[in-house]
Amino acid sequence: MNTTITDIFFDLDHTLWDFDKNSEMTFNRIFKEKSLNINTADFIDKYVPINQACWKLYQHDKITHQELRYNRLKFSFDELNYEISDEDIDLIANEYIELLTENNHLFDGAIEVLEYLKPKYKLHIITNGFAQVQDKKINNAALGGYFSTITNSELAGVKKPNSIIFDYALNLAQTTRENSIMIGDDLDADVNGALNAGLDAIFFNDKKIEAPTNFKQINHLLELKKYL
Repeated sequence: MNTTITDIFFDLDHTLWDFDKNSEMTFNRIFKEKSLNINTADFIDKYVPINQACWKLYQHDKITHQELRYNRLKFSFDELNYEISDEDIDLIANEYIELLTENNHLFDGAIEVLEYLKPKYKLHIITNGFAQVQDKKINNAALGGYFSTITNSELAGVKKPNSIIFDYALNLAQTTRENSIMIGDDLDADVNGALNAGLDAIFFNDKKIEAPTNFKQINHLLELKKYL
């Protein structure tokens, strides 16, 4: 146990909640129900990097919430040369958000590590996701009982990596930056965002991408036991 840390802040998507797996299952259902002639695996192959790029723009206020939802689908269909109307894209975008939270696969070790950490620390979430959707994910995946506070970008008025959202979360948690650590999969939003705001950070590098070595990182959630 790290004796200086009292509060642990987790990202949600791509860190605890397996966004890519849950997305693939959701799109597979939508494509079947709408009888779209699309191979879901091929679509996901295009969608995952496009979605990440759109989220980067959204994090830095370069596109709106609606543009994010539309663009990530439009660009993915374009990459597959699949012709689809804007009206159908909007319908799929809305249905995707409605159905996504019905799939609640978590990363391997998520519950085990939360069970390990909860008696020792106060646990919290900081997410850039949309409040209503994130609350559903947390509740449907039975994660709510582990966390003392949940900060989302809609409440804070800014998104990670803006330091204001970390200040907001610290205030909500009634703790200090010196006693806090952030765990997340996004080098920009989670790791550098937290470090720049004065918190410690651990990079959840499950895809084992090449990353700087000047901060803590793990490839599996259970590796958190090495640090906490």
